[in-house]
Amino acid sequence: MTSSAGGLVIRKERKKDFRAVENLVREAFWNRYIPGCSEHLVLHNLRKHADFIPELDLVAEMDGKMAGQIAFSRGAIRDDRGEEKEVISFGPVSVLPEFQTLGVGSALIRHALSLARDMGHTAVCIYGDPRYYSRFGFRCAEKYDIRTSDGKFAAALLALELRPGALRNAPGRFIESGAFAIDEAELMKFDARFPPKDKAETESQREFMTLVSLRY
Repeated sequence: MTSSAGGLVIRKERKKDFRAVENLVREAFWNRYIPGCSEHLVLHNLRKHADFIPELDLVAEMDGKMAGQIAFSRGAIRDDRGEEKEVISFGPVSVLPEFQTLGVGSALIRHALSLARDMGHTAVCIYGDPRYYSRFGFRCAEKYDIRTSDGKFAAALLALELRPGALRNAPGRFIESGAFAIDEAELMKFDARFPPKDKAETESQREFMTLVSLRY
């Protein structure tokens, strides 16, 4: 367990936290990238998946209230010969709207990356907004000749070396965990367990679609 100024405490997620954390994720992502969201189901499924890294499954509490979370999984960079180099990835990473802009998400990410480095992990690949994740040292994965699973460079595909040189001479395609695959019927059934919320189209969704379209 680690604490920082301002009443923020970061600790491992416990089984008794699961429902509250899934609701937190839902609140954080609702209507952000799509009408509704799927990230709460991703987390629910990820915890049961072989790629899940429980040591890097963290929550943040602010003055005793659940404020944010981050979860990690194993992925791989697969080269043209089919050989794979293990990397890790994080997501979802969430902060309740009332705690956003207070540094909770940044604290979670920095603490988790430090733990991952101490555990011996050497590199991280994520899909995210480079305008935000560059502050943690992430760079466009094209720098390392890393492409999407279908062989494209993408502005949203980012990479970070936890050990200097870890991604040098490691070109290939980033293959994320199968836990991120979403079945729409499963999502509808799972989401029905939570309080009803209205779905809507938002400006953040339009920005997201622009970002993910930047592939070449």
